[in-house]
Amino acid sequence: MAGAFTIYLASRSPRRRELLEQIGVEYEVLTQRIKAERGPDVNEDALAAENPRDYVMRVCRDKVESGWLRVMQRKLPLRGVLAADTTVCLGDEILGTPADSAEAITFLERLSGREHEVLTAIAFKLGERMQADLSVTSVRFRELGRAEIERYVASGEPMDKAGAYGIQGRAGAFVTEIRGSYSGVMGLPLYETAQLLKRFGFAPPA
Repeated sequence: MAGAFTIYLASRSPRRRELLEQIGVEYEVLTQRIKAERGPDVNEDALAAENPRDYVMRVCRDKVESGWLRVMQRKLPLRGVLAADTTVCLGDEILGTPADSAEAITFLERLSGREHEVLTAIAFKLGERMQADLSVTSVRFRELGRAEIERYVASGEPMDKAGAYGIQGRAGAFVTEIRGSYSGVMGLPLYETAQLLKRFGFAPPA
């Protein structure tokens, strides 16, 4: 039974669900839009001259607005909606979710022996009020051999993840240094999320 401080999570990511549970946040997952619901789909393509930080914040805000629209269209109980979006970038170049195994290999070869940034935006909307925040984490990989990259990609783990890796999985062995939010790299920065929810009166248990 949903409690008085239950929120809606506009994400299908099992990792984000696990992270919310870790800090004791009660939530319900908003399912996909159905054909009868009108409204623009979220455009996850980078716009011309859009830098990675602007990109991830725009997509996240669009996701939370789309989630709130679903709440209204379905006449669901009015609870706040939380959305998140994660991307990996090398400088101003965005490395999103790989389209196929070949692209996953290319991404990992480019990240090998280098430092990159993982950007995770979060947004919360309740009624007319919406606020967003951004977590920026620097991650450095050791040098990766072609054979181990191919083995990792063959495991299937990289295929639904920004930058073609999951730090909480086998790719944790690639990381030599991290500066910032580990949970942000997983897809939901817990400190920033807890602070955002508190601003709306939702206080996860200590």
